[in-house]
Amino acid sequence: MKLLMYNAQSYEQANFDRLAEENGVQIDMVDVPLSKDTVDLANGYDAITVQQHSPIPDEIVYQKLSSFGIKQISLRTTGFEIINFEAAKESDIKITNVPAYSPRSVSELVLADVMALLRHLKEVHNRQLKNDFCWDGIQAKEIHNLTVGIIGDGTIGSAVARIFRALGATVLVADPIERTDLYDTVEYVTYDHLLANSDVVTMHTPLTKEMEHFMNYDRFKKMKNDAIFINASRGGVVDTDALLSALKVGEIGAAGIDVFEGEETISGINLGSSGYDNENLDELIQMDNVLVTPHIGFYTDAAVANMDKFATEDAISIYQGKQPKHLVEFE
Repeated sequence: MKLLMYNAQSYEQANFDRLAEENGVQIDMVDVPLSKDTVDLANGYDAITVQQHSPIPDEIVYQKLSSFGIKQISLRTTGFEIINFEAAKESDIKITNVPAYSPRSVSELVLADVMALLRHLKEVHNRQLKNDFCWDGIQAKEIHNLTVGIIGDGTIGSAVARIFRALGATVLVADPIERTDLYDTVEYVTYDHLLANSDVVTMHTPLTKEMEHFMNYDRFKKMKNDAIFINASRGGVVDTDALLSALKVGEIGAAGIDVFEGEETISGINLGSSGYDNENLDELIQMDNVLVTPHIGFYTDAAVANMDKFATEDAISIYQGKQPKHLVEFE
């Protein structure tokens, strides 16, 4: 069996070498995303896996994969919004993802962002570069005195809830489906109640049609003026213009952004002197009360190993005619 890993990175090489030996298969890597321009690279392979932020909308991609005898696309990611599901269905292409690669990886970045923003570390650093060591305006709050609101109680949202509860915070959760295993940890509330009563609001939802620009002008206005907003889910769940407005006029106090609109051509890339064309991102990066990271929530040794492992195992299962563990259901 031959597998092709699209958009493979050097840090995945050791994982793929180990998986190839363990499963008795050939694994090859290419450093380009899957698209209509690169799909022909899959000809001669039995299965593929993909990790990328750029969409795969073109029907020809799915048609060609099917003509090559490939029956699936195994995503080495949690999100699957890049897939054209109608085209996948028409070409009988199965889609798998990695819904739980390491919940701690993202939740620990959320904790790091919250702690850094509470202690004003970016502002302190920037002041010190100007020989300003005064304490004005940087008095911090302590986590155990805070209310943390989590939008989305999936695997990652649940891990975030447990971390902050362990640190003594009151934890609120808003999600249409309640998890009984969290009843001893959190209080389930409405979205409006969560926004109005939380000192920290953190997003952990997929990017569906219902969640696109969920955080808009109206919802930011409902938050506390000194609240911290965190997004480590998908850039599209936040209206970036609304976020910038909320920060500028003081409707919220600070933000930690690991995902952002337009990141497809930025995150994970050394742009060098060419720079980037994203005015909203540039404004966010310049703010003392905003932390921006290039979609690194997943980027830990344990998480990357699991993403590669689960995607590879699902690809092998489909090739062998077995049911994969992480099939994305779609009509």
